[in-house]
Amino acid sequence: MIADAVVLHPYGIAIGLAIVGLIAGTLYWMMHPPSTRAERVARVAEQVLRRMVGSIIVVFSPQIRSEHMMVLAARLARRERADLLAAYVVEVPFTLPANATMEVEDRAALDTLATAQAIAQKQGVSIRTETIHGRQTSQAVLDLAKREKANLIVMGSYREAKYTGAPLGRAIEQIATGAKCDVLIGVEGKYGSLLRTESLEELSKRDLREDTGG
Repeated sequence: MIADAVVLHPYGIAIGLAIVGLIAGTLYWMMHPPSTRAERVARVAEQVLRRMVGSIIVVFSPQIRSEHMMVLAARLARRERADLLAAYVVEVPFTLPANATMEVEDRAALDTLATAQAIAQKQGVSIRTETIHGRQTSQAVLDLAKREKANLIVMGSYREAKYTGAPLGRAIEQIATGAKCDVLIGVEGKYGSLLRTESLEELSKRDLREDTGG
């Protein structure tokens, strides 16, 4: 006996397809829930960070102590594959020629930049270093940032009695207000150690032992 043929009505087909589509949409929504506001903000922040750290300059000078910020800068550079430059600015007094030799200051620059290089190497990131002579620290840094097309300037500072009302110092304030890129300033806390891998003294002693074979 031949079974009765199944007749599909157009309305039934449409209803069936609608039900299948509804089920498929529900399953997709359950597997891909809409992002929350926090997630959207986080994605935007990640995009901003990538644009921010394409080229990083870490600034040093007798008044700008940035050793404790080098670790953070190196980690950012490694993560975002950014170019990293550590620059030490030596201010040349107007009483001396612009190209005057300043042995004591230049030696301090070499020591500081060697420390910056050691920190970067420990973080597994390449770094360039440069000593700059200028009449004014802030202008030298701003000119450097323009030349390097920097995306981010990183600076540290420290509190002293003379900085009671302005802990960042005049040069840092001028750089922060005059820079055309983002500026990150870190004031080291009295007992802070979050950003520090080794103190400047520890790094210097270790390098000295390696140089002398001790």
